[in-house]
Amino acid sequence: MFIILLNYTKPMAEVDAVIPAHIEYLDRYYQLDKFVLSGRKRPRTGGVILCHASNKDEVWAIIAEDPFFIEKVADYDVLEFLPTKTAAGLERYLA
Repeated sequence: MFIILLNYTKPMAEVDAVIPAHIEYLDRYYQLDKFVLSGRKRPRTGGVILCHASNKDEVWAIIAEDPFFIEKVADYDVLEFLPTKTAAGLERYLA
């Protein structure tokens, strides 16, 4: 499991212009069962995505398709962790 941390690097007007394409990207990876959760940071300085992928190379390949990445409005950090406990219904994500 991976936590993708996005940090905006451009003014919010530039970020907001890319949001519709970014939402389509998110929807695609939710349909592929790669994304588990996502949302904005508070304060709004970026976002967070919980990603179910086989390895870090796969995560970076997914990130490379993000319009935020393509348009260079965000930087990314990727943290890998091995889930060992979960809420009921999420057992498939356990390591």
